[in-house]
Amino acid sequence: MSHTIIVVITIVAYFLLLMAISYFTSRGSDNNSFFTGNRRAPWPIVAFAMLGAAISGVTFISVPGMVATKGYAYLQMVLGFIVGYFVIAFVLVPLFYKKNLISIYGYLADRFGPNTHLAGAWFFFVSKMLGAAVRFFVVCAVLQLLVFAPLNIPFVFNVIVTIALIWLYTVQGGVKTVIWTDTLKSFCLIMSVVLCIYFVAANLGYGFADLAGAIKEHPNTRMFFFDDPKDASYFWKQFIAGVFMAIAMNGLDQDIMQRSLACKGSAESQKNLIVSGILQFFVIALFLLLGSVFLLFFESHNMELPAKSDEIFGMVAQHGDVPVVVLILFVLGLISAAYSAAGSALTSLTTSFTVDILHAHEKQDEKRLARTRKITHLAMSTLMGLVIIVFYYISNQDAISAVYTLASYTYGPILGLFVYGMFWKKPVHDRLVPVVCIVAPALSWLIQWALLRYTGYQTSFELLLINAFLTVAGLMLISKKWQPIA
Repeated sequence: MSHTIIVVITIVAYFLLLMAISYFTSRGSDNNSFFTGNRRAPWPIVAFAMLGAAISGVTFISVPGMVATKGYAYLQMVLGFIVGYFVIAFVLVPLFYKKNLISIYGYLADRFGPNTHLAGAWFFFVSKMLGAAVRFFVVCAVLQLLVFAPLNIPFVFNVIVTIALIWLYTVQGGVKTVIWTDTLKSFCLIMSVVLCIYFVAANLGYGFADLAGAIKEHPNTRMFFFDDPKDASYFWKQFIAGVFMAIAMNGLDQDIMQRSLACKGSAESQKNLIVSGILQFFVIALFLLLGSVFLLFFESHNMELPAKSDEIFGMVAQHGDVPVVVLILFVLGLISAAYSAAGSALTSLTTSFTVDILHAHEKQDEKRLARTRKITHLAMSTLMGLVIIVFYYISNQDAISAVYTLASYTYGPILGLFVYGMFWKKPVHDRLVPVVCIVAPALSWLIQWALLRYTGYQTSFELLLINAFLTVAGLMLISKKWQPIA
């Protein structure tokens, strides 16, 4: 049986399983279940689902490949993620539950005003659309290589088909469906990684003890980097950036928080976040171990590493010496990560656009609101497909770096708005807030360029902090104590 047929069968089987979950979870659904899951989700299920939510197709493809160039440096940032999850649990979650928010950006309307609310919602919209498109682009590119290219089908058709499948299973159930499909995704991802490690190691003739020794002795397993503060992998840069990246990309992201706010109460949501944050470290470590096994495979077969590290997993999965089950596991893990991540992104984008930008929940009855929600969902799906196609032709770096680079620019103003709103009580000139949110990322880019040009300092993901700081500084400048001269 050819690789193409195996991949197609795996995709069809997984999609049928998704449709079955969607059918059972969307029965009797309404607008409230789409947006909040009726706040009845049990926290252990949400915690396991959140574990999968943090792992996209980008993680599945890029993290094992990162070992070839960056070792285990990524775990420094993941340690920061854990601290960030504690901050989310004990600072943000009680606030969001107290205000009974459908969209977390409703807080900005209460604290600042309508213009700030729109600014936060639009920055989330851009952030999530770009980030989700980058993540899903990786999957579409791999599916193009494995399925569509051998059949002479163009990349555009590939994107249309995969986006249409995701729209189909999320259009009715919303976040309630997303939580259960994320649970399936978490199980499939962990199983795929563990079994891939086992089968590839067995192909190399390694038992458990031999494999552990080979990985330990390999030069590409360094985790901590304390020697050069100018280097992008320096520990404190990675760790601190990880803390604030977790807060911005999880606690201030409607996609992630929509799951947490589906729990029965604040205390259960906190348990979910703490457990999923700690477990995430061990799951990411598994992906890095898989990357080490891949490097051992390349070395034992005298294979040259590809120019793009994202291609390493796919090359091993298709290699003739590897059992076909590895290819099946690769495709299963990939599509489970991709379909779930894209589905939850579309759900959160639909929620935020409908609630924060259109304010349809305030203006329309249930029937009209359902129609508006479905039209918005279709529009979000179409736009995501277009962004994926554009990114396919302009991408030139490993995808996980692209995701975090984009996040540094787009989540910075959101982080700054929430920090100012929660720790400074002075009101601001609401109409000027969007200007601050645009100027801050522009100045951040200029600072990043100047530091590299004149000092040789490589700005890593701490760019997010610079961006947020500039946003807070800008809000202080436009606070009401600075009355404009008539």
